[in-house]
Amino acid sequence: MKKIGAAHRNLDAKVYDRLKAMILEGRLVPGDKVYQDRLAQVMGVSRTPLVNALKVLEQEKLIKAIPRRGFFVRQFSKEEMIYIFELREVLEGLAARRAAALITPAQTKQLQTFFQPFKGIKHIEDYDAYANEDRRFHNFITELGGREFLRSILTSYNVVMFSYQVSSYGGLVRPPDETLQEHLAIIRALEAKDSAKAEEIMRLHLKRSSDVLRKDIEAREKGEEKSGGR
Repeated sequence: MKKIGAAHRNLDAKVYDRLKAMILEGRLVPGDKVYQDRLAQVMGVSRTPLVNALKVLEQEKLIKAIPRRGFFVRQFSKEEMIYIFELREVLEGLAARRAAALITPAQTKQLQTFFQPFKGIKHIEDYDAYANEDRRFHNFITELGGREFLRSILTSYNVVMFSYQVSSYGGLVRPPDETLQEHLAIIRALEAKDSAKAEEIMRLHLKRSSDVLRKDIEAREKGEEKSGGR
């Protein structure tokens, strides 16, 4: 006989996984209110496991609870996004370095499948598909080179996931036409088992995104100064 407590915990985990996937896949976007009754009905559960899942996601910074208003998908500021990319630059740079040293022939073959549908396209228009491939690629490197502690930090604290919470280019900071060649350069360094090069390119790839965010902030501040000076 199954224990009720275990069954409840299992249901909470399933609801949590589904909610988290909805945020990652963009079905719940930053700023969206989570309508609990509607969502519970769609999932076929009561509000209790849903609220439990929302509280866990709140602790993970993916959900924000606003008193008397409810739960909302966390909207990150550009300043917060810069910090996230700075973390990714260091941690994923290290993961890429380790991945280059550890990659097996079978994993190299798998690596070569990434971004295949986008090679040779002059202008990539399917942002959602590219963003999904981008996530798969970075998660693959994290799994390969992250090992225990590094992988745990990146996944437990949603460091990679946070960076897709922007409204442009399907959740990407920069357009696919700009980043595709960077991804392919990382793949070549991993194939060559060049640890130093893999880390260097990965760090530069992520730094360029944080630089774009910094320029956006500078432009916004200059605009505010001009409007304030009128």
